[in-house]
Amino acid sequence: MARERREIRRIESAAARQVTFSKRRRGLFKKAEELGVLCDADVALVVFSSTGKLSQFASSSMDEIIDKYSTHSKNLGKSQEKPALDLNVEHSKYNSLNEQLAEASLHLRHMRGEELRGLSVGELQQMEKDLETGLQRVLSTKDQQFMQQISDLQQKGRELAEENTLLRNQMPQGPTAGMMGVAETENVVTEDVLSSESVTTAVHSGSSQDNDDGSDISLKLGLPWK
Repeated sequence: MARERREIRRIESAAARQVTFSKRRRGLFKKAEELGVLCDADVALVVFSSTGKLSQFASSSMDEIIDKYSTHSKNLGKSQEKPALDLNVEHSKYNSLNEQLAEASLHLRHMRGEELRGLSVGELQQMEKDLETGLQRVLSTKDQQFMQQISDLQQKGRELAEENTLLRNQMPQGPTAGMMGVAETENVVTEDVLSSESVTTAVHSGSSQDNDDGSDISLKLGLPWK
């Protein structure tokens, strides 16, 4: 037969309440002892009765367990407080950056000539001075860059002029040798023409002489003798 489940509520009778407290306390301590032995855990129990009587159980040293609990509680509290503090700091930084971004965006629009109606005369004059100063800086920077480009071009021109002069100094050696070669070729051709004319003249002049003279001329020229 199933055991009837007892309703959990405060026992009205003081005597019955004390008897139940004693039984349940012994059972609780027994379970705590078994938990410490079986699982090699540090277990500590502190129980106060309705009359204020203290009952405690510790699997090892109660003071050591309490110190360990205190240290753990402090570290846990710090770890829980730190993220909240970090979130507050990050939120503050985020708000500050948003404000700076809004101010910078508004100032940029003012510099572009937008949303100027809410500005005072003094603010407009200060903006005019800022724009003039900025314009002078832009013109000065542009002039510096132009001068730098001109200087670079002049330097490049000087380098090209030096290379051109060097090439001009090297050019006469080549054409002179070429002209000498052409002159020698022309002399050889002239000598060959003269030699050919001499031979032709000799052949024509020798045709009127006797055969012996013709044979001599033919032998000298290397021609077949008939």
